[in-house]
Amino acid sequence: MVKKSYVVVIVVVLVVVVVVVVVVVVVVVAVVVVVVVVVVVVLAVVVVAIILVVVVVVVVVVVVVVVVVLVVIVAVVAVVVVVVQ
Repeated sequence: MVKKSYVVVIVVVLVVVVVVVVVVVVVVVAVVVVVVVVVVVVLAVVVVAIILVVVVVVVVVVVVVVVVVLVVIVAVVAVVVVVVQ
């Protein structure tokens, strides 16, 4: 009976150790997955922000160029009208 009780204790200890190891592995994997997801989301937000900034800059540059071209055209037309008169 003494030997059987030792075997039972050893089996229980081994089962507890295996359960603890499995739980730790699952928790570590879950933490790694969460960290990876957070990093991917942050990178996606940064990329979207950069794209938005580039789009805004391009739109502003295009608007400025169009305004400058229109001002030059109006000035040239005004000069031509003054010269013709």
